[in-house]
Amino acid sequence: MKSILSFGRAWGGSLVLAAAVLFSSAASAEEETVPERDRRLISQALEAMPAQRPGQPDLYVVGFAGDGNEDVFRNEVLYLEQLVNTRFQAQGRVIGLVNHFDSLDEEAPRPLATLDNLDQTLAGIGEAMDPDEDLLLLFITTHGSEDHELYVELPPLLDETITPGALAGALEASGIRNRVVVVSACFSGGFLPALRSPDALVITAARKDRTSFGCGAASHVTWFGQAWLVEALNHHDDFIRAFGDAKQEVTRREQADGYDASHPQMHVGERIGPVLDAWRSSIEPGPAVAYPYQAPAVPASDAADGP
Repeated sequence: MKSILSFGRAWGGSLVLAAAVLFSSAASAEEETVPERDRRLISQALEAMPAQRPGQPDLYVVGFAGDGNEDVFRNEVLYLEQLVNTRFQAQGRVIGLVNHFDSLDEEAPRPLATLDNLDQTLAGIGEAMDPDEDLLLLFITTHGSEDHELYVELPPLLDETITPGALAGALEASGIRNRVVVVSACFSGGFLPALRSPDALVITAARKDRTSFGCGAASHVTWFGQAWLVEALNHHDDFIRAFGDAKQEVTRREQADGYDASHPQMHVGERIGPVLDAWRSSIEPGPAVAYPYQAPAVPASDAADGP
């Protein structure tokens, strides 16, 4: 079966039809639907993970790029993979869920970012890791709504949302205790109450009633993604210190450009600190990783849209 991309990147009729057939449960027996393909890809990634190492805190990483209408969210998750592999020795324990038509390319397929796929990924990692000493980093980047829902879109395949309760439920069902959850989206502070835990560090790009900035067709990285992921984590192996730097940089940029403050938020559970310390003491951070994506040549007025 040909890759969807063999029909072209444009949102033309042939591409839409091919995508819809692949996603449909009515596809012929010779065809693999997208959900079936995703389950297979996730299972293969989980099976290929290195064995858990007793006495060695391991970092497991999941990236989730929810809105496939813009490249910026895909860019951040692909960069996250490079960063944690190079700087934080997470090789083999990283899974990216990415809503973008590039993910459907047979040459380099990726599972799409859906709640079902996140459930499967987290459940598999929960089985693989030691709940006492290992650590999850879940990085979610997408658009968010005033009603505190995260957009999961890839027309015509996906048009869904994820609520705070659904995300918290997926994490709890996985059995993963020690976790760092980063939600980079507008109004993402609305996820804090549901995600709080004594064993969690939760970071959001904005307060529950504020937008964040840097999505849009003209953007290659969100403002919070630039500040926390690209800049701060290339200087620190400490997620909490990185948040302090990122919040300061985002505030500086908003003030300089005349935008209302997004007020990034952080919750530090009372038991997560020693776990983070143990993990940091077990690694030797690698070199800084350059961000490889450039802003597309489109009107700059779109670049500061809120995610």
